[in-house]
Amino acid sequence: MSTPVESRQARVINELRVFIKKVLSDPTIAVKSVDIARKYRSEADADELIAREISSNTTIRIPEKWSEADRMFLDIIHEVLDDEEALY
Repeated sequence: MSTPVESRQARVINELRVFIKKVLSDPTIAVKSVDIARKYRSEADADELIAREISSNTTIRIPEKWSEADRMFLDIIHEVLDDEEALY
């Protein structure tokens, strides 16, 4: 029997696997997601706007109530933008 922590980790891993498969199936998802994040980055409710527009314009669906994997995806997008900004 798995512990609640193990169950949660398995759920996150499964969500991330589905996400990675979608990105590999449609390489425009990554570009679109970063472009959308760039557009809303400075807004007060940036994560909500980013999640909503990514859901509307790609095959990635981020529900209103975010899972750990959704939060991780949004955090990684911000890290990519931070890295990009540091280069220039």
